[in-house]
Amino acid sequence: MCHGVDLKGTGPLANKSNPPTPDLTTSAFKKRLNDYPGVIVSSVILRPNGDLIPKTLKENGVKLAPYPWKIKDLRDVHQYMSDVISKKR
Repeated sequence: MCHGVDLKGTGPLANKSNPPTPDLTTSAFKKRLNDYPGVIVSSVILRPNGDLIPKTLKENGVKLAPYPWKIKDLRDVHQYMSDVISKKR
């Protein structure tokens, strides 16, 4: 909803985020994703404040059903992000 399927920060809510939704296909992010596999993805999904729904989604009336994340889910998200980033560069 924010980063978009292309991970470039082009989703429908990207311009409503403060700070702006970052482009996750940059070489800097790619390096972080490779250096810290799983940490980046889980920190984005689990959020340090324990709130699973980012403020931007709440402010725009987006409702997400609770989801019981499993290790495989986090690995799948990491793999998807890695694949998308690899195709860009």
